Amino acid sequence: MFDFTSVDLLDAFTSELRLCKVTDGEHVVVLSEPGSRGDYVAAAFGAAKSLGARVISATVPGGSPAPMPSTHTGAGPGLSSVLDDTAAQDLLKSADLVIDLTQEGFIHAPVQQEILKAGTRIIFVCDAPDVLIRNLPREGDKDLVVREAELLKKSQVMRVTSAAGTDLTVQLDGSKPEFQTGFADDPGRWDHWPSTMVLCWPEISDGRILLAEGDILLPFKEYVRSPVTLHVAGGHIGKVEGGAEARMLETFFEDADDQWARSLSHMGWGLMRSADWFATAMYGKGDLMGMDARAFAGNFLWSTGPHPVLGRESYAHLDIAMRGCTVTVDGTEVVSGGALTER
Repeated sequence: MFDFTSVDLLDAFTSELRLCKVTDGEHVVVLSEPGSRGDYVAAAFGAAKSLGARVISATVPGGSPAPMPSTHTGAGPGLSSVLDDTAAQDLLKSADLVIDLTQEGFIHAPVQQEILKAGTRIIFVCDAPDVLIRNLPREGDKDLVVREAELLKKSQVMRVTSAAGTDLTVQLDGSKPEFQTGFADDPGRWDHWPSTMVLCWPEISDGRILLAEGDILLPFKEYVRSPVTLHVAGGHIGKVEGGAEARMLETFFEDADDQWARSLSHMGWGLMRSADWFATAMYGKGDLMGMDARAFAGNFLWSTGPHPVLGRESYAHLDIAMRGCTVTVDGTEVVSGGALTER
């Protein structure tokens, strides 16, 4: 019996690689590990070949024979089989595009920056098939995220408030705004399919963050069931008040044994209108990275742990997606009550 599952994905991967500007004669590496989805490898390989690229499928050993359940979190360093192997790194640096189908990617690994500096484009893919297809990016999405990133670059202060009680003031000077648009089209660019968001890396923020029922804690992939209040001073989380989720966060900070666990990292807002807030509830935890929550249009996304602008290396990484917030940047309202503003 033949396995035809990749056929249903071929059109989506072909559309994605067109957005990544794969052209005839380019060198494409499809990077996978033993735990990667075989249908994704086949679809990516076939899509690149159909666009005239020279394709290599490279499968490297996984992190361990029995991966920890923290895979698909975006918090890990990436595969040691690449991090410790210069031959594997050289292969990726020689490619025009790497389609990263590993379970953890290299989001927080310094070696990824070395690969990008060689001019390689990297597109990371790991969510469920219908999540990818529903959130297939469009070319015009880049104009939107670039506009929002430019607004952050020329601004000094971001303020986040909510009816639930959030009131956070963020200093934007030196925060190096970035964006994700769901495709990697420029040399040396990393991106993530699916994702449409703007983010920055501030150093100083003060106030309080109040997580309301229904906000999403990642990588736990859990919805908040009772309010949590986090007191923030100088970009660091102090007291955490609330019920079960507050105790879970406190335990995470303590167990991490990491000096940066309570430090805020990137923050910004989602722009992906096709995202489904309830996707986290509808799939098994191992099936999702959680990009519906992270990039949901009108959310406020903030994180803890690693901070490349400040040179902080940490794997105590939380992403927390909130709905119902109002976000203003130097007085310009970009999100109002959890909805994107029309500007």
